[in-house]
Amino acid sequence: MVDANLWAKHVDPLSAMRHFDYSGYMVGDILVKVDRATMAVGLEARCPILDTRVTEFAWTLPNDFLIGKEGGKRVLRSVLERYVPREFTDRPKRGFGVPIDDWLRGTLRDWAEDLISEQRLREYGYLDPAAVRKLWDQHLCRWRNHSNILWPILMFQAWYGKWEMNA
Repeated sequence: MVDANLWAKHVDPLSAMRHFDYSGYMVGDILVKVDRATMAVGLEARCPILDTRVTEFAWTLPNDFLIGKEGGKRVLRSVLERYVPREFTDRPKRGFGVPIDDWLRGTLRDWAEDLISEQRLREYGYLDPAAVRKLWDQHLCRWRNHSNILWPILMFQAWYGKWEMNA
C-alpha cells in the first residue's frame, strides 16, 4: 500500500499522481497481473520502459515535457514519430476481446461439456441443469452468444470441482 503522506512531498498534482502510479498501482496491480499471467505459461516479461535508466531519466523531466496539447507521453510520442507513421500512433486506446465464444464451440468444447454435463450439475447441486443446458445449446448452435454467462458458470464448476470435492 502506498503511504498517502508521501504525496504531500510533491509540489504539484502531476508529480503526486506519477508517484502513486509508480509506487502503488503499477507495483501492486498492473505488474503483478502481467507477472502472474506470463509466469503461468513459463514466460518472463519485462517492460522496457521501466528499465532503471529510463525510469530515472523520466523522473528528471519537467511536467512540460510529459504532457503536451495532444495528451500525455509527450517525449515518447515525439521519439515514436521518428520511426512509426502517425496514423498508427495517433488514435484512441482500445482493448481486445478474447474469443471465448469461439473457444467454447471449438478447442474448449469437450472441457466445457464435461463441466456442465447434466450429471455434474446435479451432483454439485447449485445450478439448474435445464437452464444451463438451454444456454449451452443456444450458444453451440450460434443462436445467441452466451459466453458472458457460460464462462462464469464454467469457472464456478471448475472451482467447485477442485475445492469442494477435495474437502
